[in-house]
Amino acid sequence: MKPASPQLSFEDRLAACGPIERVELFVIDVNGVARGKWVPAAKAATILREGLPMPRSVFALDIWGSDVGAAGLAFGTGDPDGLCFPIASSIAPMPWASVPTAQMLLSMRGPDGEGYFADPRVILQKQVAELAARGFNAVTAVELEFYLVVDQPGVPRPVRATLPGEGLSPIEAGQVLAIDMLAEQEAFLNEVLATCRAQALPAEAVMRENSPGQFEINLGHGADACLAADQAVLFKRVVKAVARKYGMRASFMAKPFGELAGSGMHVHVSLLDTAGAPVFAGADGTPTPALLHAVGGLVTSMPDAMLLFAPHANSYRRFRRNSHAPISASWGWGDRSAAVRVIEGTSSAVRLEHRLAGADANPYLVLAAILAGIVDGLDGSIDPGTPQDAASTMPQGARLPLDWRSAIDRFEHSAFMAVRLGGDVRAMISACKWQDFDGLLARVPDTEYATYLGTV
Repeated sequence: MKPASPQLSFEDRLAACGPIERVELFVIDVNGVARGKWVPAAKAATILREGLPMPRSVFALDIWGSDVGAAGLAFGTGDPDGLCFPIASSIAPMPWASVPTAQMLLSMRGPDGEGYFADPRVILQKQVAELAARGFNAVTAVELEFYLVVDQPGVPRPVRATLPGEGLSPIEAGQVLAIDMLAEQEAFLNEVLATCRAQALPAEAVMRENSPGQFEINLGHGADACLAADQAVLFKRVVKAVARKYGMRASFMAKPFGELAGSGMHVHVSLLDTAGAPVFAGADGTPTPALLHAVGGLVTSMPDAMLLFAPHANSYRRFRRNSHAPISASWGWGDRSAAVRVIEGTSSAVRLEHRLAGADANPYLVLAAILAGIVDGLDGSIDPGTPQDAASTMPQGARLPLDWRSAIDRFEHSAFMAVRLGGDVRAMISACKWQDFDGLLARVPDTEYATYLGTV
């Protein structure tokens, strides 16, 4: 099935999905989880015109899908509905569904008819608008790493990996960019790419990553940051759905296996002015002061924004010395060990690669934090400081909060977040993350029983 043309109306996009029996409608909550409903296809036209009522509290859920009382959107409010309307570009067939189904990604409007403040897509839209007010538009691209995991009871393990403790065979250890490893999963990868085409998702380069069962697929760049985030969340759905079809599970956890590489979400970003000309480089490709100021804003805001780049308990297992997961707010020229890598080249190719976020992060909030940092840097002409010395093994740049509790606390009290994202957004996200934190603290893992139960 061919993807719908970008110029098609909502109704024409739905018609392009072919005969369908139902529609899957969903928003994305603060954790990046899809929350929504199935409705009969006959109701689709009404939803396109009138919207779909959903509780406003749907965005402020903990990772287990429970209401977060401290967020103030459910208890004590009557838990009212907001109206959710489809994002036109997201309307697409779902080839993996058991009956003919079309999907619609939704965004919520508040009582005033404007975007609802707690919707992560609306949070990102506001940062896009801040850039536009300054005469800039962001060109972005997202790269996502993930694991294919054997779908079986017991200890999780990546495909073609031995059980933990048994070590890895030479053919499975490392093998980054190994073409033969791609061929082993050719059927799965082919179907992922075909499904992406059917959904107009710009999946491009596919590569084997550093560990067994780990892959990376890059999404093409475009001058619409909200669309880039839409595509990232829809892409993750595709990968998970196709993996299930092939008897596997796909995981975007930041660090599913302690002894193997973590999975990141790398974001490439550059700016265009109102005439469509690059802002980060001159005609000869020479980096501009605006680029350095953007880097300055990113590295100075990074500790405050850490929770958005690493939102879960597991996220912090990824940050280790001598790995490609940065442990400080550093930057460098072409340096993959830095948190912000400046990529040089022709005028249109000069860009920043933000390398801090894990694949488990919410793409809307990651992009919102990145754009907010850039705005802050441009507004304040922030000096990024000295670029990282790639030959040094010592952390360079400001310290990052590398444990979950510290990151939540830093975010909760951040003046930067209150100014750039809004105090209401800061409070809502903080409440959700504290409930996650308290919930996990109450669950004692088996490793602690094995280590401490009969020892201390």
